[in-house]
Amino acid sequence: MVSIKDIATEIGVTATTVSNALGGKGRVSEDLAQRIRTRAREMGYRPSLAGRALQSGRTGILGLIMPDLTNPLFPRIAQTLSMMADAQDMGILIADSRGSPAEQSEALRRLLHLGVDGMLVVPQKGTSPDPMPVPVAVINTASDPQNAVSADHMGGGALVARHIREIGHRKVVILGADPVSEVQRDRIAGMTGALGDVEHTTVWGDAGIARILPLIRDGATAIMTTSDLLALRVRSELMRAELSVPEQISLTGFDNMAFSSAMHPSLTTVAQDVEDIARRAIAIITAQIDGQPAPEHGETVPMRLVLRASTGIPALPSNRRPFP
Repeated sequence: MVSIKDIATEIGVTATTVSNALGGKGRVSEDLAQRIRTRAREMGYRPSLAGRALQSGRTGILGLIMPDLTNPLFPRIAQTLSMMADAQDMGILIADSRGSPAEQSEALRRLLHLGVDGMLVVPQKGTSPDPMPVPVAVINTASDPQNAVSADHMGGGALVARHIREIGHRKVVILGADPVSEVQRDRIAGMTGALGDVEHTTVWGDAGIARILPLIRDGATAIMTTSDLLALRVRSELMRAELSVPEQISLTGFDNMAFSSAMHPSLTTVAQDVEDIARRAIAIITAQIDGQPAPEHGETVPMRLVLRASTGIPALPSNRRPFP
């Protein structure tokens, strides 16, 4: 492990000079300080967390609470946040609240006990994190008053609904997983707002999936879901019913998970800019740790429509294949 003494020997200055340059203290010229910081990075120097805590009262560690790490979206978010924190010479301790609001509260307390400088929280649906004596940045959705930064879920819903409307669908089904989720409600609000005069029915969860085939029999030509995982379940139901996508029914997802491009046909979906969200979240929490106030309004990052093979122009009634 590279030490301050190693860097000092390499550059030909005292260990005190190196320490002051890396800590932004003492009388070290900016040119020399920059040279020391550059060489420290090149040598792979990592500051001692214990030493940093003694000098500054901070550990350089953030806590991150995720709602369910079995969902493929959340490990990707956690990894990106970790990379962005690492670029700021900070570490992250990750806790999984495993779908439980009670576990979310307990995880917050555990991380606080470990001495983190601040918390990043992707909350359980319908919950807000407990008040904490350290800065907290929530990554959720615009309708959450505590949201610090998030994807523009409503805007993403509008993107995919506008696509469905513009290619000619006039009767669609919107499928959400759980109406308690602020994220899913915002996505659906964006969809319904952009559909205009298109006839639509919103259904939820397992009961909603059970209604999909009857709604298709009743004339629906497209199904829009609030996640790629839901779209995958719907695709299975359509395959069992021998309904082809997109010839008989168009299908859309949300979140552009890795498997969405491997589905057959590949899934039209909406992508979050996870890197930009993570970058902003780290900037917001570190600013609060440095004593700046929390932002009054949450930031939203635009989403991107990913067009693939699962959506197409609806067949004319006279050309539609009989429903099995």
